Amino acid sequence: MEQNNIDIQGGVLAEMSNELAKAVENAGASVVRVDARRRQGASGIVWDASGLIVTADHVLEREDDIIVGLADGTEVAATIVGRDPGIDIALLRVQKEGLVSIEHASDPKVGHLALAIGRPGPGGPMATVGIISAVGGPSRTWRGGRVEEWIRTDAVLYPGFSGGPLVNVNGQMLGLNTSYLSQTTSIAIPAGTISATVSSLLQHGKVRRGFLGITSQMVALPQGLQQRFNIKQDTALLIFSAQPNGPAEKAGLMVGDILVSIDGEGIHDSDDLQRALTRTGVGQTATLGIIRGGELRDVSITVGERT
Repeated sequence: MEQNNIDIQGGVLAEMSNELAKAVENAGASVVRVDARRRQGASGIVWDASGLIVTADHVLEREDDIIVGLADGTEVAATIVGRDPGIDIALLRVQKEGLVSIEHASDPKVGHLALAIGRPGPGGPMATVGIISAVGGPSRTWRGGRVEEWIRTDAVLYPGFSGGPLVNVNGQMLGLNTSYLSQTTSIAIPAGTISATVSSLLQHGKVRRGFLGITSQMVALPQGLQQRFNIKQDTALLIFSAQPNGPAEKAGLMVGDILVSIDGEGIHDSDDLQRALTRTGVGQTATLGIIRGGELRDVSITVGERT
């Protein structure tokens, strides 16, 4: 009986090992080397077969003479399409046909196994394995960007792994690994965030972020105002300055106004504000719900672009 248990366990472990190796092989066909800095190369991901490569922005220490090492061992020149340093994503383009784009996975789940894959040098892909320990967001990065969602894993990111994919046990991409957004844990930017960023970079060469041109702080809403105007929130944003000739000033917002909503969605704090502006988009018109002089009123505003 003991021997049978050992055989069964050995069979399960061998099968699991083979599946993990297969996942690395499948994803590895879409993982490239990115040479754009003085020291060790970094990794990148074939986003689509037209030659788009996504990588981590911080690994691009130069904008010219960027070389991408493909899975078949060939090297091609790459140009920068656009960059978003705030969330550490850059988009490159290579002139090469027949590339294998990576397959995307469904939403990551805490507790699932995940593999970090990199190709920091010549030769085959490298990999480490761990579990997804947390999925969180939104949060701000120390570089000033805003990440709507992030994936934390205990898979080790060896030098040069930044820009490579975090994949599931089928080799499907969950996110892009970066060692730059956290100095204590392994973080990956989810594939959905990357997709939205790639679309913006292709269209504008950068990620356009909306702003109102105000300085504000979160304040408690008195219960009397909540009840009077049927407001289902305890906090809002008090405006205490408006940028000259900015969107807020042009719309007639004033110091002392309390911003409670955008297009009917409650604004509790500055994170809510940034989410709403992202949803509305630069150049689009939004309706602000504000309290002024004890009265609730609507103000139409055109969202500006943060430069």
